[in-house]
Amino acid sequence: MRTTIGWQSLDGSTDLRRVSIERRELRDDDIAVRIDFCGVCHSDLHRIHGLLGETGLVPGHEATGTVTAVGGSVAGFAVGERVAIGTIIDSCGVCPMCLIGQENYCYEGALTTYGGAAQTKGAYSREYVLREKFAFHLPDGLDPAAASPLLCAGISVWEPLRAAGVGQGTRLAVVGLGGLGHLAVKLAAALGAEVTVLSRTADKAGDARRLGATELLLTTDPAQTEPARGRFDVIIDTVSVDHDLAPLLRMTALDGTLCVVGNPLMAGPRILELAQGRKNLTGSGTGGLRQTAEMLEFCAEHGITADVEVLPSSRVAEALERLERGDVHYRFVLDMSDLDRSAA
Repeated sequence: MRTTIGWQSLDGSTDLRRVSIERRELRDDDIAVRIDFCGVCHSDLHRIHGLLGETGLVPGHEATGTVTAVGGSVAGFAVGERVAIGTIIDSCGVCPMCLIGQENYCYEGALTTYGGAAQTKGAYSREYVLREKFAFHLPDGLDPAAASPLLCAGISVWEPLRAAGVGQGTRLAVVGLGGLGHLAVKLAAALGAEVTVLSRTADKAGDARRLGATELLLTTDPAQTEPARGRFDVIIDTVSVDHDLAPLLRMTALDGTLCVVGNPLMAGPRILELAQGRKNLTGSGTGGLRQTAEMLEFCAEHGITADVEVLPSSRVAEALERLERGDVHYRFVLDMSDLDRSAA
């Protein structure tokens, strides 16, 4: 076995402990990656607190790094190349979803980058081992720290944008301007959409425009929301807490789509609210290999990365605690290089 160092939640708290982690020896189609940066996702926080009943988590599923070793049959990667790792690291490869490049919806259940039935240890660590098929080349020009959140937050909004056919002239709204929302604005604007941010407060209006939105509407002000009834072809809802979807459906156009990506466990609306205007309510879970590679190339072409605050990995508890109270602008990224040094 290979041994590395990482950060583990042993008791369901955000006070993660530095621990030794065992990785498998490389199989023929494996690569070993030195993790340089790993984004801190809101789902990390939920799962540390026991959302899925897991214990002993080493979180982390949006990472960038450098290939340090390759298995005997690996042809797509070489030692020293920049690489990115997302939310899944294996799938059955033969079910209908895998065959069309939607490995994230594998009928047998994709192997997640951390946790799950296999209790996989994630990328809050210095080394990761995975099949080369599930790793991505990190395009030149993308900053590895700012690019790491693309592997979860980015693909989580990119795939529904593409599925909804968002493009030139699409009237699109993004609910919430956080880790997912700010990337949804950037990507939708680059696709040619007319982007509006829907927010409970006005303090992010300047940021919304800087990121590519044309305006921000206050969802707490009926004088702004009532005229927006039936206005948007697509609404991407990135809010991570429970909230009422009915006001958002009222702003969705005839045959329009409301896609919930921020809180997949939230209860849905009454059918009547969908029926009045043939509204479509949908969700999306990260992305398949083809879509993720496409997104990375698109981001490289358009210079899109996340707005990040980089912290040494030893400050992971601080990052999680600040994320819990919303004190982040817009994504924390851990610099894993401090794991090379002896524990203090």
